[in-house]
Amino acid sequence: MDLQAQESKYIINTYNRQPQATPLLMRGEGPYVWDDTGKRYLDFVSGLGVNSFGHCHPQVVEAVNSQLKQLMHASNLYYTEPQIRLAERIVSHSCADKVFFCNSGAEANEAAIKLARKYGKIKKANDAHEIITAKRSFHGRTLAAITATGQPKYHKGFEPMVAGFRYGEFNDLESFARLITDKTCAILVEPVQGEGGVYPAEADFLKGLRTLCDDHGLLLIFDEVQCGMGRTGKLFAYENYGVEPDVFTLAKALGGGLPIGVMAAKGEAADILVPGDHASTFGGNPVACAAANAVFTIVTAKGFLEHVAEMGNYFAQKLCELPREKVVDLRSLGLMLGLEINGDGAQVTKLCQENGLLINCIGGKILRFLPPLIVNKEQIDEAAKILQNALTYA
Repeated sequence: MDLQAQESKYIINTYNRQPQATPLLMRGEGPYVWDDTGKRYLDFVSGLGVNSFGHCHPQVVEAVNSQLKQLMHASNLYYTEPQIRLAERIVSHSCADKVFFCNSGAEANEAAIKLARKYGKIKKANDAHEIITAKRSFHGRTLAAITATGQPKYHKGFEPMVAGFRYGEFNDLESFARLITDKTCAILVEPVQGEGGVYPAEADFLKGLRTLCDDHGLLLIFDEVQCGMGRTGKLFAYENYGVEPDVFTLAKALGGGLPIGVMAAKGEAADILVPGDHASTFGGNPVACAAANAVFTIVTAKGFLEHVAEMGNYFAQKLCELPREKVVDLRSLGLMLGLEINGDGAQVTKLCQENGLLINCIGGKILRFLPPLIVNKEQIDEAAKILQNALTYA
């Protein structure tokens, strides 16, 4: 029995993998991966934004190997050096004052939801517990995070949803303003909607949300799980807009390939949660934090973020050169790009894969590109050529 057949026998089917069509990946290096037949692919999925420096970056590997030999895990009842050093780096490079460590973006958003609800209980009257999120958003797969997600298709089959969430139209400030009541405690949005189809926020929208939250005593929470850690050409996506949130969440790229999540908070929001309110057994694991510290060293090196912005502009330019009759819209910020096409996105994705390029399709029509941040022009040219051929024959 081959491995793909064993997968279908032993693993619950929550991903639509096809044994005859989905590659069995064996090795990765930089922006490339190889399957069990030795075929090489240019990986523009990057583990859905996790492998932001490509695969097995030497600095991350070295940091992980070194930490593995010293201390693999310790309870959060005790101090560990990698965790404290990572917390200091996040705080010193952001608007945050303190952080909470967990293991994923969904967990980070759960922590933010709990913080917001307790904030409402303490700081506001009338049992304020409602959180306004955006339609077309995505915040994770746990029950509260999926309720915060403004896409009904993810709710189906899991009703009843968690009470206390309302949904405004992304980039429509008035639609959010209309939803605020004396029960509202926070507004939660992604600066760039990723899973929803790569929709960057408009600057006036985020600035308007900041004003609404200030005027009504609400927390402004940014979900930067996918768009944070250099993906947009800035260390944090909010820096593109000149708007500081009270709370923001990170995950994906932060660990360089290992699981880690962070909820960061500033001001009075940073002191809402106290011992007993929240916890995570594996949160801030020494090995994951060692990897994340290496990630910080790489992404904050001189010229790195400028490279991301330059490659993002170059890739967007190459996508604009595709046949106009095939393209409906291009949306991008840095190296986070969504190409809405006139055609079958799944078929284009399949043809790209067959020709050595891994990309992701959303909603049947939107091709999402999350190339590693180390990508160069030659690799972008390679991807654009494969994509153009796929669009021609799809």
